[in-house]
Amino acid sequence: MYRKQVRRRRAILVLLIIAALVLLSTQFSEREGGPLHSMQRVVASVFGPMEEGATRALKPARDLVNWFDETFKARGTNSDLTAEVQQLRNELAKTQAAEGENQQLRKLLGLDKQGTLAGYTPVTARVIARSPTVWYSTVTIDKGSGDGVKMNDPVVTGDGLAGRITDVTHGTAEVTLITDDRSAVSARVLPNGPEGVAEPEVGDPSDLLLDFIDKSQPIHKGQILVTAGWSNGVISSAFPPGIPIGQVSETTAGQQQSYQRVHVTPFADIRGLDFVQVATGGPKRPGVPG
Repeated sequence: MYRKQVRRRRAILVLLIIAALVLLSTQFSEREGGPLHSMQRVVASVFGPMEEGATRALKPARDLVNWFDETFKARGTNSDLTAEVQQLRNELAKTQAAEGENQQLRKLLGLDKQGTLAGYTPVTARVIARSPTVWYSTVTIDKGSGDGVKMNDPVVTGDGLAGRITDVTHGTAEVTLITDDRSAVSARVLPNGPEGVAEPEVGDPSDLLLDFIDKSQPIHKGQILVTAGWSNGVISSAFPPGIPIGQVSETTAGQQQSYQRVHVTPFADIRGLDFVQVATGGPKRPGVPG
């Protein structure tokens, strides 16, 4: 019984294939006005409106599907663009940071060529930590006694004086900055100005104050301050002479005062320190432990 059903199905399939081939060959060989073409036009005219109606009815659903597809594609594209922007931003930050570090190192190299610290052995160091409480107080560098660094060695940037060494280990050292409230630097106004002590202005660590300068001694905005580097053979200032400190930004004096207050903007960018140079060795300074 089962075999008869299989044979019957096969016979029907063969007949359908033969009929399809006959119809195709007849349609291609038949003229435009033949019965098959006429029948085809009738079927098209009957089912054409139905097909158009179905197309219109399904258009909102198709548009909705397309909207979801385009939305998901747009989200994917947006995520890719966001990731690309973040990557470019990170690369830009790294490039700018490296450029800033290279600029500081080039300035330090220029300082060596100028001979500002003649007689000293410069040791270039990277800033690895800052004061946890006061940003302008101290920094820690990655060079120590193993590199020849000693207590009270001057510390400079490519722009000018930064501070001095106040604590040393074998591999690190602490630098007390000139903006620390305990700092005091003997300074001289160029070219032929008076000498005084430069200290940080209270409440404004980006401003140094050269105080107790006689009112009769003219000091003008733009004049340069350098370390005085004095010594009387028994005691000495903490810094050698001639290191640039900053530039006069303002002078003030009251009517009843005999002294003027000289405000100085430091040359060294204390907030942006990445590299510094420690002046090791050098001439002995009486009274300065090291």
